Amino acid sequence: MKKYVNVRLKGDKDLKQILVEDGVIKEIAAEIPVKCETIDLEGNLTVPPYVDPHLHLDYVFTANIGGQNGSGTLFEGIQRWSEFKEKQTVEEVKERAYAGIRKEMLHGVQCIRTHVDVTDPKQTSLKALLEVKESVKDYVDLQIVAFPQEGMYAYKGGDEFVEEALKMGADCVGAIPHYELAREFGEKSIHKTVELAVKYDKLIDVHCDETDDVQSRFLELLNALVLMEGIGSKTAASHTCSFGSADNSYAFRMMKLFMRSGINFISCPTENIYLQGRQDSYPKRRGLTRVKEFNDLGINVCFAQDSMSDPWYPLGNGNMMNILDHGIHIAQMMSPEEIENALDLVTVNGAKTMNLSESYGIEEGKPANFIVIDAKNEFDAVCERADVLASIRNGEYLFKKEPAKFTHAVDLLKA
Repeated sequence: MKKYVNVRLKGDKDLKQILVEDGVIKEIAAEIPVKCETIDLEGNLTVPPYVDPHLHLDYVFTANIGGQNGSGTLFEGIQRWSEFKEKQTVEEVKERAYAGIRKEMLHGVQCIRTHVDVTDPKQTSLKALLEVKESVKDYVDLQIVAFPQEGMYAYKGGDEFVEEALKMGADCVGAIPHYELAREFGEKSIHKTVELAVKYDKLIDVHCDETDDVQSRFLELLNALVLMEGIGSKTAASHTCSFGSADNSYAFRMMKLFMRSGINFISCPTENIYLQGRQDSYPKRRGLTRVKEFNDLGINVCFAQDSMSDPWYPLGNGNMMNILDHGIHIAQMMSPEEIENALDLVTVNGAKTMNLSESYGIEEGKPANFIVIDAKNEFDAVCERADVLASIRNGEYLFKKEPAKFTHAVDLLKA
């Protein structure tokens, strides 16, 4: 049994104490008169762990392997990956995935959803990530999406590989309808996705309309099908870039339907502002979906890293505060209330998207999983892009570090 004291919880002006027993939060109160090991969090902001609900762990650190993506487009990135993936081994994928997870963990992430390319007869990436998932389960909640990177139907037998991946242990059904060879096949892939999700009782996460083409409206079909099946809360639409370019009369009609279905949205702000708008001159589109409007309407939306140095995106280090910073700037979400609740975009909203809400959050009876941020309130955390001082899982430290200190600092304000 241990007690964390001087805990500053989000939205709470008064400091609290958290009593942990057997890795579970037993009590949260202003004073807990129990004698046990005591850990002082010194009034720093304490929130649930960061969540990265969209990451490609089998792609990480492959940007400089094989051909370069000279155009910087999504579609050339897919071509570069296709040329490389046949050469990789299970051990190589595992090694890179562990490195990517470690980077995210050291930035306070404890929940990751990874899209794994299953358009591969050898299922190299899937085999590797299934092993990784088992080995990191005490440190990270890892979900695997059976993702047909080259298309369910554009790649021969892609739909069968997705189903095979679900049987092997993938948690979610994925698709990429805008990459299929014709609209008909994109629609067919959405129908297949929902069919498989119902058949195997799996979550859904579709790379949906990741294009500037306003005629790409696979989101409309996905939402309709999951609404009719009653599985909207188990469904995520990732990217949905074209919806950010859609006209308002269409968009506002659709957002009412999103509210009915309960579908979740994942936006990847750094990746999509880099990839999208490549064919635009000026003005250039941001490439983001309607994050602000979703948030205002209570439609669940969250931010994600997406890539770490791969054929689509040369940077990325798993720091969700960096993703948040870019996201709220690009989406123009910086009213006082929006800043106060900005951390939700990389914490609770992502957990809801991953369907982890029952085990996620700083509440009595839930696992003692939380992070300590080097800030005294939400505004300072966001404004200062504050670092994570500690990550705690099941009541034990995953890591702990001291706040940054300056030496030989001069007083620049003296006359």
